[in-house]
Amino acid sequence: MTTAVPDSRIPEAVHRRRWAILGVLMLSLLIVVLDNSILNVAIKTISTPAPTGLGATQSELEWAINAYTLVFAGLLFTAGLLGDRLGRKKVLLGGLVVFGAGSALAAFSGSPGQLIAFRALMGLGAAFVMPATLAVLMNVFEREEQPKAIGIWAGGVGLAIAIGPITGGVLLDHFWWGSVFLINVPIVVLALVLMVWLVPDSRDPNPGRIDPVGVVLSVIGLVLLVYGIIKGGQLADFTDATVLATMGAGLAVLVAFVVFEKRSDHPSIDITYFNNKVFSAAIGAIGLVFFALMGVTFFSVFYTQSVRGYSPLQTGLLMLPLAAAQLIFAPRARLVVDRFGNKATTTGGMLLIAAMLGAFTLLDADTPIWLLEVIFFLMGTGMAHIMTPTSVVIMQALPREKAGSASALSNTFRQVGGALGIAVLGSVLSTAYRDGIESHLAAVPAGVRHTAGESIEATLGVAAKLGPRGDALVGPANDAFLHAMHVTALCGAGVAVVGALVVALFLPGRPTEPQRGSEEQELVTASEPGE
Repeated sequence: MTTAVPDSRIPEAVHRRRWAILGVLMLSLLIVVLDNSILNVAIKTISTPAPTGLGATQSELEWAINAYTLVFAGLLFTAGLLGDRLGRKKVLLGGLVVFGAGSALAAFSGSPGQLIAFRALMGLGAAFVMPATLAVLMNVFEREEQPKAIGIWAGGVGLAIAIGPITGGVLLDHFWWGSVFLINVPIVVLALVLMVWLVPDSRDPNPGRIDPVGVVLSVIGLVLLVYGIIKGGQLADFTDATVLATMGAGLAVLVAFVVFEKRSDHPSIDITYFNNKVFSAAIGAIGLVFFALMGVTFFSVFYTQSVRGYSPLQTGLLMLPLAAAQLIFAPRARLVVDRFGNKATTTGGMLLIAAMLGAFTLLDADTPIWLLEVIFFLMGTGMAHIMTPTSVVIMQALPREKAGSASALSNTFRQVGGALGIAVLGSVLSTAYRDGIESHLAAVPAGVRHTAGESIEATLGVAAKLGPRGDALVGPANDAFLHAMHVTALCGAGVAVVGALVVALFLPGRPTEPQRGSEEQELVTASEPGE
C-alpha cells in the first residue's frame, strides 16, 4: 500500500519522483511555447512567395499566430474544467496527440488559409496541455515547495523561448519552412511516452459543470474583436464601417459573455474570483505584459531580418538574451519577492519592460547590434520578475483542487493579452508603415499599390519584381518601417506603464502569514457561490 508523506495528501511514491514529473511537464510545456517562438523567426520566410514560402500577407501572418492563440485562449478554461473532471493526465495525453497531429498538417500546408486552419487545430491541442501541466504540478508538490517548482516551470518558458528561435533558424537554413512545425512531432512522441510512465492522474473531487454557451460566446467575441482590429490595420482605416461594425459586435458579444457568466450557476469563468483585487491585479499584469511583449516580438523579427539583413538563424541567436535572462532570473525571482514583496518586484519588472520598449526608439538601420541585445536581456529580466510572483499569487489564491481553473484563468489572460497585442500593435505597425511609404509608391503599378503598402516585406517583394526601378523603394521602405516600429514600441511602453500602475496599486507588499492566509480565505469564500 502506498504511504503518504507525513501531514500530506500526496502519496509517497509520487512525492519521491516529483522532480522527474516536473521535468516531463516542462517538456509538454516546451512544445506549446516552442511553437510560437519558432514561428516568430519563420514569419518572414512564410511571407516570401512560393516556392520558398507561402506568400502570406502581414494580416495573414497575424492570423496564423492568432488562430492558435484565440482557440487556445477561448478553450483554456473549459480544458481546465475537463481536466478537473476527467483527469489531468488523460487530458494532457489527448491534448498532446491533437497538437502533434496539427503540427504535422501545418508543416505541409499549401496556402496561408490552410496554415491558419491547422494552427487553430494546434491551439485546440495546446489548450488541453497548458492548464493541465500547472494543475498536475500543484498536486505533486507540497505548498512550501510550490513557489520553487513554479519558478522552475516559468524558467521552462524561458528555455523554450531560447531554443525556439535558434531551432527555427537552423531548420530554415537547411530545410523548408514546414520543418518548423514538423519538429514538434518527435517531441510530442517523447512526451507521451514519459507521461504514461511517470505522471500520476488527478482530478477535482467536485468539478464544475461544462459551460458550452460561455465558451461559444467568448470565442466568437474574441475572434470578431481581433478580426476588426487586424482589418483596420490592413486598410489603415479604423473608421471603416466594416471595421467598426466587427469590433463593435465583438465587444457586444464579450459583454453578453460577462453578463451570462455572472448569472450562470456553472460559469466558464467564475466572475466572483475577481472580487479579490490581488487576484485581479495579478491576472491583469500577465495580460498586459504579454500584450506588450508579443507585439514587440512580432515587429522585431522584421527589424532584424528585413532592415538589418540577418538570417533566420542569426535572428534566433540575437533573441537569445531575452530567453537567457528568463532562464537565469525566473527561478530566483521568489528570492527577490521574499526580500522586497510582490508589489515592488512586479512593479519594478513592469517599469523595466516599459523602459526597454521605449528604448526601441533608439534603434535605426545602423545602430550597433549590441544595444538590441541589452534591450532583449533587460526585457527578459523584467518578464521573469513579473511572471513568477504573479503565477504564485494566482495559483495559491485558489484551493488546490481548483488548480486547473486558476491555471486556465492565468493562461487565458496571457493568451488573450498576446493575441490582442499582436492584433493591436500589428495594426498600429501596419497603419504607421502605410502612412510612411504611401507617397513613395507612385512608381508601383496601380493594381498592386495597396498590397505593396501593407508591410515592408510586401514593398520589398514588389520592388524585387520591378527590377532596377524598384531599387529606389528599398531606402524609403526601411525608413517607413523604422518610424512605424518606433510608434508601435511607444504604444507598447504605454501599455506596460498601465500594468505597472495596476500592480503598484493592488498587489500586496510583504504581508505577514496571517494576512496572507486571510486573503486566501477571502477568495475561497468569494468563489463558493459559483462552484
